[in-house]
Amino acid sequence: MHQPMSPPDSRSAFWTDLVRSQGTADAAVLGRVLVFGILATVICVVEILTENTVAIDVTPYEVVGAALSLILVLRTNAGYDRWWEGRKLWGGITNQCRDLVLTALRYGPADEAWRENIVRWTAAFGHAARHSLRGEREGPELASLLGAERAELLLAARHMPTYVSSMIAKTLAEALGQQSMSGFAFLQADRQRAQLLDHIGGCERIEKTPLQLAYAVKIRRFIFLFLAALPFALIVRVGWLTPLLTMLVAYPILALDEIGAELQQPFLKTSLNHLPLDEICTTIQRDVLAQLESNRRSQ
Repeated sequence: MHQPMSPPDSRSAFWTDLVRSQGTADAAVLGRVLVFGILATVICVVEILTENTVAIDVTPYEVVGAALSLILVLRTNAGYDRWWEGRKLWGGITNQCRDLVLTALRYGPADEAWRENIVRWTAAFGHAARHSLRGEREGPELASLLGAERAELLLAARHMPTYVSSMIAKTLAEALGQQSMSGFAFLQADRQRAQLLDHIGGCERIEKTPLQLAYAVKIRRFIFLFLAALPFALIVRVGWLTPLLTMLVAYPILALDEIGAELQQPFLKTSLNHLPLDEICTTIQRDVLAQLESNRRSQ
């Protein structure tokens, strides 16, 4: 029997994270760090060899650096709030799918074909939502779940989650029309179906309203001016070590900037640490199909 994987040992995570590159901002920022290192080297060579040092006291940099750090933390927190809200919305989608299937199987008709239909359409909602958020029009898992013909119609729909929701509503209405589901149970199930659309609407709000461009541009200009001028404050104190120290300062600043930008889009696979939507959708499908199978065995 397959045993579930145990969580990683947090006591050894420190050393593992020191050499980890996947899921980090290193690939995006190392080139920028090198540019500032080269710029600092040029300044260092010109200033030292010409003995025309333009010294700037380090105190203003300490004040400006503190302000810059605060701005970057605020931006990163804003990005994390978007990421965490997206995760909560997908948690809601997961729970609503489970509740909808539970209500349908408990209070819906005993017809096996009807139950199979409502469960499979509910399982398809997560996949449709994921593909919609990512702008994808291919879904082999939908063909195995719904059949090739129905999957093709779904993937061709303008808004795939709404199409799935309409098919769930149609299936529920059939049960109500045949008087094999009570009005109370129908209203409960239909409310859960409507909440699925509310959750995907929240995800689309996050997707379509990134951080204001003017805010991001101002922050990056501030970063550039700070790092470009930093060698003039370091050169008198550390000499030829100025390029190295400039890069050491640039790395965390540029990394925080990149992390804040990446967290704005939690649903795209190209984003760092994007939400594991593939795994979440697989969990939804597995759980609702397991409910169907458990219901069959209990009859």
